[in-house]
Amino acid sequence: MMIRRPRRNRKSAVIRELVEETTLSVRDLIFPIFLIEGDNQAVAIDSMPGMYRYSPDRLLDEIGACAELGIRTFDVFPSLPESKKDRRATEGTNPEGLYLSTLRKIKEHYPDVCVMTDVAMDPYSSDGHDGLVQDGKILNDETLEILGNMAVAQAEAGADILGPSDMMDGRVGYMRQQLDAAGFTDVSIMSYTAKYASAFYNPFRDALDSAPKFGDKKTYQMNPANRREALLEAELDFEEGADMLMVKPALFYLDIIRDLSEAFPIPIAAYNVSGEYAMTKAAAAQGWLDGERIMLESLLSIKRAGAKIILTYFAKEYAQGVKEGRW
Repeated sequence: MMIRRPRRNRKSAVIRELVEETTLSVRDLIFPIFLIEGDNQAVAIDSMPGMYRYSPDRLLDEIGACAELGIRTFDVFPSLPESKKDRRATEGTNPEGLYLSTLRKIKEHYPDVCVMTDVAMDPYSSDGHDGLVQDGKILNDETLEILGNMAVAQAEAGADILGPSDMMDGRVGYMRQQLDAAGFTDVSIMSYTAKYASAFYNPFRDALDSAPKFGDKKTYQMNPANRREALLEAELDFEEGADMLMVKPALFYLDIIRDLSEAFPIPIAAYNVSGEYAMTKAAAAQGWLDGERIMLESLLSIKRAGAKIILTYFAKEYAQGVKEGRW
């Protein structure tokens, strides 16, 4: 005679929902969104079906539409022409430039929206790297001053959360010092703590035209073979004052999400990256997979692994389905 029958807790939809261990909400999601120059522009990204690069006016419209669906946090990424890029990424601190002026407009139009930013040199660098390049080498300490100035400029423009994605050693502590000295003690830092040198970033680099002009990023992004190293990176960022720790990519690094969530008492974020999104969309377009079910299962698995926050290109699609009662 069997006393313990787990199927009893699965016998109806009501009971399954009653005992559900992991729940997903629109409030868990951050929507990455792409910015370009111009007016009335919404340029499709071929490798990311359903995603667009928006001019500032259309970006404001898109944020408004998403806010009505319940999305409250947006991570804004700029795509700049080569003419605006230089070796020291000076456009990243130009208060009248595309990025910083648009951040101010977002906060003026939607003061209750949470704006996250990207702190790294690559969108503005003529070399396409996240750090200052000299003689083919990525300089770590010399990059920190540039990142610190960029962080303060973004805070001045109204950023709520800064996302240093560069993977330079010591950047969280340096940025925290610069922000606090400038009076921005309330501006949060979500550190890209375990950012792996992954093959899943290519559609994002297409969207921003930010691929490195030489070599790769393996001297600063993490080796996909390493797990314990993520704990070291997390410990450093935590001690330097990070408010949230991020793992990137998400789906192929669920073990890293779990490790960090168990080891640190601050929120863990995970970036469901462009390649993970593109894979799902491509398979769904071929009829090989049910795209909506894959989206839901993917997001749920990231949350189940321990991520409190998920950056995902599926945010709008998921929020629309919630509004329509489809899941």
